[in-house]
Amino acid sequence: MTTLQIRIDEKIKKDAKKIFDKIGLDISSAIKVYLNQVIITQGIPFALLTENGFTIQQEQEILQASEEAKKGINVTGPFKTAKEIQTYLDSLK
Repeated sequence: MTTLQIRIDEKIKKDAKKIFDKIGLDISSAIKVYLNQVIITQGIPFALLTENGFTIQQEQEILQASEEAKKGINVTGPFKTAKEIQTYLDSLK
């Protein structure tokens, strides 16, 4: 066994501890679960999301489409209303 020391914001630790307590894990066990999943998946075991709830790739595609739309490029498509567009964007989350 080895010891792992990390520095983390107190609020993050407190908020995470509340969640782990609800599911019956202490922080040490939760970190062990996470590290084992990193090994099993050979990477981060979940999608990394931006603050808007999209993957980095999805957000880049949306920003690119927005820039194109501003220039009048690729503005035709399957969507006929703003609601259809919003439904599609919501489905990407």
